[in-house]
Amino acid sequence: MLIQESHTDLPTKADGKEGSMRIFLFHPTIPNYPKARFPGVVLFSEIYQVTGPVARFARQIAGQGYIVAAPSSYHEFTGPEPLAYDVPGTDSGNEWKITKTLAAYDEDSSLTITHLLSLPSCTGRIGSTGMCLGGHLAYRCALDPRVFSAVCYFATDLHSHSLGLHKSDDSLARAAEIKGELALIHGTLDNHVPPEGRDLIRKTLRENGVVFSWYEVAWAQHAFIRDELSKGRYDPAVSKICFEILLELFGRTLKIDLGPRDGKEQEIEDVC
Repeated sequence: MLIQESHTDLPTKADGKEGSMRIFLFHPTIPNYPKARFPGVVLFSEIYQVTGPVARFARQIAGQGYIVAAPSSYHEFTGPEPLAYDVPGTDSGNEWKITKTLAAYDEDSSLTITHLLSLPSCTGRIGSTGMCLGGHLAYRCALDPRVFSAVCYFATDLHSHSLGLHKSDDSLARAAEIKGELALIHGTLDNHVPPEGRDLIRKTLRENGVVFSWYEVAWAQHAFIRDELSKGRYDPAVSKICFEILLELFGRTLKIDLGPRDGKEQEIEDVC
């Protein structure tokens, strides 16, 4: 499927501060079908904004028939350009991720969803995904009832305030608000989201009745899907498998109209 790339700038006003957020759009096109409609996906980046690896990830998703919108998360502090994968870029990204307020992150999510829904080429079904910081934001985006599903790659910040956004972060406490389906993906060697953190996330989701799939990949480290400057952690074979997980969930929940869940418990026969 062919892709058209563009961007749009939306006004922001979180925390009483007027500003502007750039959203990068990756739109699938089918020759001779000018009125084709597609589901939308909000793609949240890691702490470096929309870098080359994030844009390539967006193109992969868009090429499967989804309108991908990737917001520039640090528009309050800098321009829409990506930060460099170096020490200054890392330091800035880590500082801004905890300086930015939850209200501002939530406004970014809401504005991006609303923009996707305003497109005549969007079917009205929205998913979210992201990696690292973006994994957390994809989860938080799923608190919005307009989101049908989310795929969260190594969702840093969900379990630990020492790594997290804010001490008041209520993302896990609000798990029961999630009405869509989640897929959470981690590496067993990810020291940004250690075993106790992963256990807490899984336990909380289960106790709150969230529909989710859980994947922990042996030998995978943090940021294993970043195909550039990943410090030796990029694993293309595992990344391919995880992308198939994304396609299965989005294909089932965004491309197919399942109707409302009936809430009934499924009886599982105890047979081989």
